Amino acid sequence: MNKILDRNDLGNKLETLRKKGKKIAFTNGCFDILHVGHVRYLREAKKTADVLVLALNSDSSVRSIKGEKRPLMPENERAELLAALEFVDFVTIFEELTPLELITYLKPDILIKGGDWAEEKVVGREEVKKWGGRVAIIPEVAGKSTTNIVEKIINIYCANK
Repeated sequence: MNKILDRNDLGNKLETLRKKGKKIAFTNGCFDILHVGHVRYLREAKKTADVLVLALNSDSSVRSIKGEKRPLMPENERAELLAALEFVDFVTIFEELTPLELITYLKPDILIKGGDWAEEKVVGREEVKKWGGRVAIIPEVAGKSTTNIVEKIINIYCANK
């Protein structure tokens, strides 16, 4: 089964699953370098629903958010890695700076973000609550981030010059 779908195919698939009584969870992010913090976060996110949808920022949206030197890995490779995780059911790539349009289109039951986000700052929270959904904040894994990994690599590289 192909787990990487465009938004229209994903919307159709989720509608079928919803009719079967499945609860849909949605999370999003850049996931530039897959690391243990991501894995632990996504494993916990999956526990909130029957189906976990991961919306992946496109290369252009990552550049807009993180700067011209990012992403480090192209979107198709990031999507492939994330789809390989057993607890991620579907991956879709979005171009916008925020996932609001996609959230409104897919109408998940649970909107999930990491512990570095306060609920009142989560994009789409009001919309999800309007249709009876909820927001779940998963505690972050301290010290495990792509930024920390990049800084460590730079420090090692600079120390060895």
